[in-house]
Amino acid sequence: MFLIRLLHTINIKIMDTKELEKLPSKDGEIEKGTAHIIVELIEYEQNAVVSKSILKKTTGSINALSFASGEGLNEKTSPFDTYAQIIDGSAIIDIDGKSSRLHTGDGILIPAHKQSHIRPNGRFKLILTVIKSGYE
Repeated sequence: MFLIRLLHTINIKIMDTKELEKLPSKDGEIEKGTAHIIVELIEYEQNAVVSKSILKKTTGSINALSFASGEGLNEKTSPFDTYAQIIDGSAIIDIDGKSSRLHTGDGILIPAHKQSHIRPNGRFKLILTVIKSGYE
């Protein structure tokens, strides 16, 4: 009981079982029609990149990712447009050799067929939305 009071005092939110059940469902997606706090969908893990699927369709996907300090995504070229939005912390996103520093709330569109690299600037969380329609 003391620990729970202490956690509330230092403003750490404790989720009960009913709240946790509203998070990703058994098929890996968020329950439709239910509000959620986006930054709480995924937690940080030491020395790791964590990914959770929010929505996955043949025409695209939405994923939440968390990156421990020093972690990022390798340089790659995607055949699809991808929208990246920082939801906690900050990161550097390189697109075709041009760097942009993004902070919480910032987003950037990574065009299809352009080389990109997501580099860390401390630990951060982001949402990646991939749109597959319109490309063969």
